[in-house]
Amino acid sequence: MKLSKQHSMYESDHTLFIKALKEKNPGIEAGQQQGRALLWDRPPIALDEQQRQLESAVKQQAYVYQNKV
Repeated sequence: MKLSKQHSMYESDHTLFIKALKEKNPGIEAGQQQGRALLWDRPPIALDEQQRQLESAVKQQAYVYQNKV
């Protein structure tokens, strides 16, 4: 579906808001990248460390709320 020339330059209210916010606060993207680095961007785990974590995990019973039989 091809949009007409009238709609090809359309920007939603949300897009305009984000653009205005970034113009007012140019450091916002750097802050987002720092926040992402804290939670998501982590170095890969060595295979032996990954194996140790898997072996040390406590086994969970099939139904969590059932008393041990």
